Amino acid sequence: MSREEEMELYLKNELLKPCKHSSNLDDNNQKAQKRNIYSKSSSNYFEKLKEELLLRYEDKRFEDYSTINTIETSFGETLEITNEEKINFKIKDNNLKDKLIHDLKLIEGIGPKKEEMLKNKGFTNIYHLTDHSTYSKAASQIISKIESSDFNTLFNCLKLQKNFKSKFNTIMAASLLEIENLKFMDIETMGLSNVPIILIGVSSIHKNKIITKQYLQRNGKEEAAIIEAYLSNLDDDSVHVSYNGASFDIPYIRNRADYFSINYKKHHNYDLLYYARKLYKQRLKNCRLPTVESHICKFERFDDVPGKYIPGYYKTYVETGNIGPLVPIVRHNRLDITSLAHIFQKIYDDINF
Repeated sequence: MSREEEMELYLKNELLKPCKHSSNLDDNNQKAQKRNIYSKSSSNYFEKLKEELLLRYEDKRFEDYSTINTIETSFGETLEITNEEKINFKIKDNNLKDKLIHDLKLIEGIGPKKEEMLKNKGFTNIYHLTDHSTYSKAASQIISKIESSDFNTLFNCLKLQKNFKSKFNTIMAASLLEIENLKFMDIETMGLSNVPIILIGVSSIHKNKIITKQYLQRNGKEEAAIIEAYLSNLDDDSVHVSYNGASFDIPYIRNRADYFSINYKKHHNYDLLYYARKLYKQRLKNCRLPTVESHICKFERFDDVPGKYIPGYYKTYVETGNIGPLVPIVRHNRLDITSLAHIFQKIYDDINF
């Protein structure tokens, strides 16, 4: 095995995958036993983990591996980390046109009670309302939008509806998308507002693989570069998929992009937190991402470093130059992103079928 192949294997087994074992099992068990004295939710536990990582990755560099590349942007260099894995992802046909054409509530002024009354009078779909003295014009406009089968048109139309059922229909419109246009995204920052973004991750699905690209600033001076690199993955047809992204990630990127005078185009966003709350709130103790992953998608994380520790881990990396504390940051971000694909499909199926 060549040195390059050895380094590739090391990267896949140690750097980009959950660290369950080390090359020295007895030594690893001793470290784990010491760390497990503390609760996995305690700061002492994660401080011990950071110390282990500093030792394990001493003298290692991200740039040693072919799946991690230094890339050029108009703002200078930054780091791109690429990972791919198999995924069984499919957006099933949901007969959207027929469902929408029978939802009279898409017409402004028609609520559940009015809809029931109209259907009892024989107006069972929106086509019938074109003969109604009050709703004929609005019905014709809605029919035109539905028959266009255009994602942007229907997404905007459905998003404007104020009743609960129709707001659900925004995710139903995903059946009109090319899967490759879904961009699952997440960011890591040094705080909650007006502080730098340190990592931006974005995944897209191609055939049976989910391909993740993460842009990491290595020295606290590459924020503009990682924003530009991230935006290079988006085009006019891209649709964000996020978790609390409508309130945090997307406005945060836009704000930081404005700071660096980077043009940030608006894209539609499926914020899965909204749907999770509507669908699963009664079944779960909370709707945090790990809770939804565990109880809805049956996905468990191992040795995941919570977001609140990420600024401290990153600061240690900047101060020491040791990549160890970056490893769980990259992994945490990647798990956040790839899990969104599974949650999206689960929510889509639960709403449509």
